Amino acid sequence: MKTPRLLDLTAAIILLVSVVSSLPPLVSGDPGRRVSMTLVRGAAALGAFCLDGSLPAYHLDRGFGAGSNNWLLQFEGGGWCNDIASCVDRSKTRRGSTRFMSKTAVFTGILSDNASLNPDFYNWNKVRLRYCDGASFAGDAQFRNGTSMLYFRGQRIWKAILLDLLPKGLAKARKALLTGCSAGGLSTFLHCDNFKNYLPRTANVKCMRDAGFFLDAIDVAANRTMRSFYTKLVSLQGIQKNLDPNCTRAFYPEPSLCFFPQYALRFIRTPMFILNSAYDVFQFHHGLVPPSADLTGRWKRCKLNVTACNPHQLDALQGFRTDMLGALMNFFRNSTRGGMFINSCFDHCQSALQETWLSPTSPRIHNKTIARTVGDWYFGRRNGAKEIGCPYPCDKTCHNLIPTSTTADSLVNLDI
Repeated sequence: MKTPRLLDLTAAIILLVSVVSSLPPLVSGDPGRRVSMTLVRGAAALGAFCLDGSLPAYHLDRGFGAGSNNWLLQFEGGGWCNDIASCVDRSKTRRGSTRFMSKTAVFTGILSDNASLNPDFYNWNKVRLRYCDGASFAGDAQFRNGTSMLYFRGQRIWKAILLDLLPKGLAKARKALLTGCSAGGLSTFLHCDNFKNYLPRTANVKCMRDAGFFLDAIDVAANRTMRSFYTKLVSLQGIQKNLDPNCTRAFYPEPSLCFFPQYALRFIRTPMFILNSAYDVFQFHHGLVPPSADLTGRWKRCKLNVTACNPHQLDALQGFRTDMLGALMNFFRNSTRGGMFINSCFDHCQSALQETWLSPTSPRIHNKTIARTVGDWYFGRRNGAKEIGCPYPCDKTCHNLIPTSTTADSLVNLDI
């Protein structure tokens, strides 16, 4: 029987999927490019399967011109599953099986091939890695009983996709950027250094994670819901052996803490850019104020509309921002090769959506868009490409707020 805190996280994961899949249409009017799916036929030999045993997949949009030898790989997001019941359920959806996935994907934002909408990366080879393992491409285990067989093979899927791409030109990459959103942003943390090991030593390899800086937060009821969830996830899916050994030694006897970016960040050697909202809407609703911490519904109106928050609630939100900036302060002050864009929009995932990546209404810090700041960092066009926005409500460029449901009853019935 699931505990209330695990039910909160189950609801949260379903919300995370619904948020990413229900984003508004492009304000630019550009519909994006539809790119066909490629199944990884050689994955079976590596034992690299989705939760249900289907083959993993990706979408590849070939580069052209000056970008023909440059590569951008994007991890798809979509939450996690940390117990058998939720993983069985997930295996029957597009988040656990390529059998249920759309066979095309729309490339927009950082994946756009339009030079006016994505000036720095439009002509690169761009790959979207489909997510079907439920553990940010990090697990290596399996479960079998009389009725169910589940493959927790995210680490092998990651390897199988790379091996499939290397002969298609990735082995000759001159420039490369590994990125991802949400659970895919967490994947970027976990695989950044490993990605560099597959590429030529002369390649300029960097990583950019979007909305993946999940905090080891204490909620308003003084519980650590995310820590409990991740501990079970790491155990179930056999993730510990794939975490950075320097990190797990440092945090012994709690190696699962290394699944949190705030603890793993200092061990990553490859240049990293961190894109996140200081009031990440997912973490606000399910890290800071999970339903179990608000049994009387005092936060309901605040969650629906931040302008309805009372002074005490605003103090809690500002405290969450302070905690996030505190977790990033060493990186901000001491990383000479890192970049950062931490704004104050109540949002989640900003690089793959055109309105937030680069558009007339996209968020800005010091009049710089996300696209410009990431490009300046990657290409070294200026030193110190680290931007931190002012606290809510002073940022007037946050026009793209994601609507979310706040009732657990509605969350458990969402189609994922």
